[in-house]
Amino acid sequence: MFDVLIIGGGVSGMSCALVLGSAHKKTFVQDKKIGVITHQKTSSLQEAIFYNAYGVPPGKLGSELLTESTEHLRDLYPHVVQIDGEKVMKVSGEFPNFTVTTNKNSYLTKMIVVAIGYSNTFDIEGLNQYIEPHKKALAEKQRIQLKNDDHKVAEGIYVAGTLAGWRSQLSIAAGSGAAVATDILTLWNNGISSQSHDSIKK
Repeated sequence: MFDVLIIGGGVSGMSCALVLGSAHKKTFVQDKKIGVITHQKTSSLQEAIFYNAYGVPPGKLGSELLTESTEHLRDLYPHVVQIDGEKVMKVSGEFPNFTVTTNKNSYLTKMIVVAIGYSNTFDIEGLNQYIEPHKKALAEKQRIQLKNDDHKVAEGIYVAGTLAGWRSQLSIAAGSGAAVATDILTLWNNGISSQSHDSIKK
């Protein structure tokens, strides 16, 4: 049983995983099991190159970021379980007992973060009822988002990145994933506002 399972290995999903993973020394996180399904084949990063993203070296390829982010997570926060090569087909159940079914396995989790792109080919049984037209994309592109209130779709279900209704910018997607992670940390900390910072003084 995962405490949270992140669906998607793109910018918002990995950003969420990194923040949650980095909080492992906090007492209210130490017993939490975190997982991420790192499906990246349809990520818009596959064809991206960056010159205007804060903290990213000019000319950086999105495909490199995809690889480096999973390595970063594995090297620094190996307690976060990475599930590679699986595509989510169905979500069933309700908080705090969800089942996430992929093309290969099924996983039990208390909470879910949906962090995949905003393409109208989105098709995860159990989540399709939350689909609505994307509010910040050009109508002719037929992008979609999941209905949400500040990233929360339903009890125990969060959405991040472009699928949460944000525009397609790396910095925005990363911030969205981090925001969801801090909301989850706050929930785990009995509602006390929480985040995870690193400092050279520590």
